[in-house]
Amino acid sequence: MKLAILAAHNEAARIAQEVLAARYGAASPDKADVVVALGGDGFMLETLHRFLRRGVPVYGMNRGSVGFLMNDYREEDLPERIAAAQEATLHPLRMMAFCNGGPPVEALAINEVSLLRESRQAAKIRILVDGKQRLAELICDGILISTPAGSTAYNLSAHGPIVPLGANLLPLTPISAFRPRRWRGALLPSEAEVVFEILERDKRPTAAVADYTEVRDVSRVEVREARDVSLTLLFDPDHGLSERIIAEQFTV
Repeated sequence: MKLAILAAHNEAARIAQEVLAARYGAASPDKADVVVALGGDGFMLETLHRFLRRGVPVYGMNRGSVGFLMNDYREEDLPERIAAAQEATLHPLRMMAFCNGGPPVEALAINEVSLLRESRQAAKIRILVDGKQRLAELICDGILISTPAGSTAYNLSAHGPIVPLGANLLPLTPISAFRPRRWRGALLPSEAEVVFEILERDKRPTAAVADYTEVRDVSRVEVREARDVSLTLLFDPDHGLSERIIAEQFTV
């Protein structure tokens, strides 16, 4: 098994990289069978984006802070742990962001696509699902649509629901909604296409963000699940991603 061992830019990750490379060898990322990512959840997202098109499995070990997407760090028996690991297959969201006078910007999001106000003025957004208007006007700081894997991240902080893997649902969650004040969002089928139209765009500029890609002053944003793109994460059998997502719902 050829392992590529990558590390985040912190001392703990760099030391772990040196130790593991000396013990197990380190292949080029372009020729590796598995990528080992050492860091936190942010570094895991960077690694997944880096190898998005190659489809190589990624096994993470926590050398960062939260580590929700990571396994526990241990130096011993790394090839055996990887061989026994459970696979979790993820599909990102595909965002198409439109601005007046320019070509659309396409980007993939492993966690979420969010729309955020750019100024002191609240954003004003119309929401359509599969071509049908569902909300004529949402006045808010923003709104996001999340993958199940990303539902425990920004979505949860915005009081959105946690969605188990395999539920085939995408949470749509407002951020500080002013009108309608009591709207708490929706759970949409994973095959749905969601369109956000920015109202009063000149007065209320709004940005669209897909993980690391930000597009300013958007007029329209289309989002749907990218079923043609698959990501494979590897987890120790006693600590799989599905179990973590379920357990997170009982964390107080």
